[in-house]
Amino acid sequence: MPGLDPALPDNLRFGRFPITDVSPVVEDGLFPAKALPGEGIVVSATATREGHDALGVSAVLYSPRGREKQRVRLAPLGQGLDRWSGVLTPGKPGQWSFAIEAWHDRYGTWHHNADVKIAAGIDIELMLAEGAKLLGGAADDGDRPEEDRATFRAAAQALADTSRSVEERLAAGESPEVLAAVDRLPILELVTATKRYPLLVERDRAGRGSWYEFFPRSEGAWRDRETGQWTSGTFRSAMNRLPAVAAMGFDVLYMPPIHPIGVAFRKGPNNTLHAGPGDPGSPWAIGSPEGGHDAIHPDLGTFDDFDAFVARANELGLEVALDLALQASPDHPWVAAHPEWFTTRVDGSIAYAENPPKKYQDIYPINFDNDPEGLCKEVLRIVNLWIDHGVKIFRVDNPHTKPVWFWEWLIGAVNETDPDVVFLAEAFTRPAMMKALGRAGFQQSYTYFTWRNTRAEIEEFFTMISKEWAPFYRPNLFVNTPDILTEYLQFGGRPAFKIRAVLAATAAPTWGVYAGYELYEHVARPGAEEYIDNEKYEYKDRKWGQAEAEGRSLAPYLTRLNEIRRAHPALGDLQNLTLHSSTDDATVVYSKHKVLDDGSKDTVIVVVNVDPHSTRTSSVHLDLESLEIDPWLLDADGKFRVDDLISGQSWQWGEDNYVRLDAHVEPAHILHVRR
Repeated sequence: MPGLDPALPDNLRFGRFPITDVSPVVEDGLFPAKALPGEGIVVSATATREGHDALGVSAVLYSPRGREKQRVRLAPLGQGLDRWSGVLTPGKPGQWSFAIEAWHDRYGTWHHNADVKIAAGIDIELMLAEGAKLLGGAADDGDRPEEDRATFRAAAQALADTSRSVEERLAAGESPEVLAAVDRLPILELVTATKRYPLLVERDRAGRGSWYEFFPRSEGAWRDRETGQWTSGTFRSAMNRLPAVAAMGFDVLYMPPIHPIGVAFRKGPNNTLHAGPGDPGSPWAIGSPEGGHDAIHPDLGTFDDFDAFVARANELGLEVALDLALQASPDHPWVAAHPEWFTTRVDGSIAYAENPPKKYQDIYPINFDNDPEGLCKEVLRIVNLWIDHGVKIFRVDNPHTKPVWFWEWLIGAVNETDPDVVFLAEAFTRPAMMKALGRAGFQQSYTYFTWRNTRAEIEEFFTMISKEWAPFYRPNLFVNTPDILTEYLQFGGRPAFKIRAVLAATAAPTWGVYAGYELYEHVARPGAEEYIDNEKYEYKDRKWGQAEAEGRSLAPYLTRLNEIRRAHPALGDLQNLTLHSSTDDATVVYSKHKVLDDGSKDTVIVVVNVDPHSTRTSSVHLDLESLEIDPWLLDADGKFRVDDLISGQSWQWGEDNYVRLDAHVEPAHILHVRR
């Protein structure tokens, strides 16, 4: 490249211009930053120089083959901060990389000096001559488009034309056409480049999607009125629920473990210690004499039935996600064949799972320290078995209770041969561990979202996931799970269910719902933050058709949210979330903005009353710069048109706007800036 750094001693840490604090970089490139195809990745760096000459900074994106694919000039963030930022947009999945370049901005330096000196009557002819030489040299650059070369040539001639006024000559050197040509390909020298930092681009479903969870044994289950005995649903009967899930706009169908369930210490209804003869037990208590992780519970059907289920889901646009729970019931074949895979206590018993005060006597945790090689080989075999049966997504149960090195090895081994396989970490744990799992390779993770309910909590959480953790951590905002029914949903009424769904569906590219959410299931087991009559321990017949016929279902609302997500690409990116201010402490305001490939813009503004019990009014103040409203969209008062994607109403909005949201009518606006 012309204009490269001059030769400097090899032992110097800085190049011609210092570049530090590059982002997104994870542990100085030890782990790759994460990205999705077409995702706007915010790139930033600190770059400075001596003296007063202008400095230019660019980010350069390289394809998996090492070819330059995009070059973006970074913009300064604030005055005097020497912090620069811009957006790179990678393409198809693969091992991409990027670098930061800082360079002497010859045109910017001349432009500034010419304006100041000519206005002061200093070195007028010298400044014009320097401009003519600079642009004349750019006109001779064969790497530039011919149209830009012609622009520079004409400007150089005008700058040198003494028959024109000084004002006309200077204006020719600073015309909009010249500025645009310089912006496309700057006139630079003394280029200082960082090393290339890794950027792992994975397929869409690794970070974009709408998840729906159901227990296949409940879909089609029925109870005999006379005997009270249940008959389990099967994969064949559960197939009947798939069209409804797809119709709501979900694209991932997640199922808890589908393997044989142990009898020893089987839990009964509501986590009681003694199960009756008809109680199915927890699917997470995996393993019986009928098989372990490589087997299917006989009540659900056969592998042929499972294959038919996956095929039908795929026909409807659904991917099947399967639970990977590395634990065993006392009846699992592993217990007899490989006792070294567990922890033996001093009394000779095998330690069961505990999360004090919770006890899981029906589950033995795995110990990875006794035979790591044997366990690695076995788990990889199991994962590959289910991949062979069409599963490309695994929701991993409690990964934070296993060594992080194991996940780095397993995910790396699987993705080396099949990079489309996605692993979701079900990790509600300490921040350091959640960060480590993201770095280790988990494509996405559960989050603290369910416990963030006030405006302050939500804003802090949104900042964390979209800015601080974004390079290595993709959040999946599940609104509920079989284990988690927060007080907010227990006591917030139907508005609470709408509020949480809007926040989850619009704040992150991936969100999820556990079956029953659309029926406003909200009654908790006394003393616990989970559902009463929990589906983990029994069957449920939710009578979907009856609920929908009686208008008791949130399904139409969830459907609309997923329609909005699909129609607006801005909602498919993570790092483009901007918080705006509100005078009300229960009104959350944020936007998502994206420049599309054709140059058009997609901007969505979300305003949510997070108090499910009342009507809230506020004045919403928008950061208009972040919205990049085109001037021709503004009326004489500086207003622009927004369409509410939920209600269908339209308004003129501007920098400050009055908002009234009745939680019991509609707690949120999802506004699209009309283009």
